[in-house]
Amino acid sequence: MELFAKRTRALNSNATPLLPVHGFSSLKLLADQRMWHKYLLVAVYLWALTCSLVPAYGLVRIGLKKRPLDLQTIKAARAEREANYRGSLKGMNQNHYLGSSDEDIVPLNNYMDAQYYGEIGIGSPPQNFTVIFDTGSSNLWVPSSKCYFSIACYFHTKYKSSKSSTYTAIGTSAKITYGSGSISGFFSQDNVEVGDLVVKNQEFIEATKEGSLTFVLAKFDGLLGLGFQEISVGNATPVWQTMAEQGLLSDDVFSFWLNRDTTAEVGGELVFGGVDSKHYKGKHTYVPVTRKGYWQFEMGDIVIGNLSTGVCEGGCAAVVDSGTSLLTGPTTIVTEINHAIGAEGVVSAECKQIVSQYGDLIWDLLISGVQPDQVCKQLGLCFFNGAQYVSTGIETVVEKESREGSSAGDSALCTACEMAVVWAQNQLKQKGAKDKVLSYINELCESLPSPLGESIIDCNSISSMPNVTFTIGDKPFVLTPEQYILKTGEGIAAICISGFGALDLAPPTGPLWILGDVFMGPYHTVFDFGDLQIGFAEAA
Repeated sequence: MELFAKRTRALNSNATPLLPVHGFSSLKLLADQRMWHKYLLVAVYLWALTCSLVPAYGLVRIGLKKRPLDLQTIKAARAEREANYRGSLKGMNQNHYLGSSDEDIVPLNNYMDAQYYGEIGIGSPPQNFTVIFDTGSSNLWVPSSKCYFSIACYFHTKYKSSKSSTYTAIGTSAKITYGSGSISGFFSQDNVEVGDLVVKNQEFIEATKEGSLTFVLAKFDGLLGLGFQEISVGNATPVWQTMAEQGLLSDDVFSFWLNRDTTAEVGGELVFGGVDSKHYKGKHTYVPVTRKGYWQFEMGDIVIGNLSTGVCEGGCAAVVDSGTSLLTGPTTIVTEINHAIGAEGVVSAECKQIVSQYGDLIWDLLISGVQPDQVCKQLGLCFFNGAQYVSTGIETVVEKESREGSSAGDSALCTACEMAVVWAQNQLKQKGAKDKVLSYINELCESLPSPLGESIIDCNSISSMPNVTFTIGDKPFVLTPEQYILKTGEGIAAICISGFGALDLAPPTGPLWILGDVFMGPYHTVFDFGDLQIGFAEAA
């Protein structure tokens, strides 16, 4: 309506004015002018109506749907996402990646705060597919009609190249490895319809094998990656980049609004070419992209309640990932967060052993000024360069069994020691007494996330949990308990899951915080590939 009003005013301003004339001929002229004025108004109306039916060029709105939450799906999806990020250790462009009024907006479906997806078309005429819009990868793939031996392909729509007049064969093979299986196939080229835009000659993968039960049960057919070309399998150009190169967008941005109301008809919106001001409050806080590949930036301190963890005071690497349900980070800090909110994890015997046998020594070494990354090495618990695998920037030991020079048992003790050092150091900053600090560390040993990273919470205690605040661009971004707790089921069958998951990644990819849908739900997010920056504002 606003567009119609603007166009009507513009045309009316150029219309011939009615003249103050008298007499028969003047009245006839006046009548003629009024008649033509009516014709003009009718023409304007029809023109405006036509324009309302034709998409505004340069903006795409995609409505999102969201897949319902269930614990098994979260576990499977998390395992695959972990494999995806671990794959980045092998280098860019390898087959280990899955890798305004002028906007186009794609509605998204919302499935119980766990998975958002929307619809695209491929080919001429378009064949419709439901895809996950994923900022944590860069390729577009859908099942192929040539997928004969994978059960998953029989439960989803398959692309038929013979039915498309704009199909171009490429044939280069591609493989994407996950934690619970893999997808393989070959590259093809065709037109891709996203919202009301048609992206011509877009490269994508026809999947001929889907080797995971996750894809059998999935609500989506494929995936549309929104990451950078640096992590794209086969160096294929991402869809958003092709849009920009073909001049389809009025602005070099896309933006996400994720609706956390699971009962709402619209799960969210993905906007290509701009932002929708109805979906955020105030102004966006922008931070620069620090490393192309993922949408990576530097995050500041993390605060639990009113207490600083101190872990990111000097800056931590973080990425925004619409394909991740939870908010994940190093086990060391996620354990502290989950302990503070009362989440139940698994009791670690190695962790308790470290506290009972080495707690006093860890305390004394830290008090005497020994660097945290050298404490466990001096205790003889880590037999390799501890500085490489510990964090506050001391990262938890990753992939322990594969390390040279230590057995699985030794590695577990090393991991537990390094976590105890981080926890002790954080408490020292808060000037805690020795006995209380060691008792606190012992409690943390009972709150470690399960091997797949998730922790269960008491649904009745949500109102008493603390806020958790992330510092971005020197501004606080608060998550309330209602925002970071995921709930599935009702009544006695209800299960509440902490939105904070543990994920340890070795250098150079890690340590890394991944801000998934738990964060993107409360905060409208703008991905600006023109100025290489990311913007966050409170969602409306």
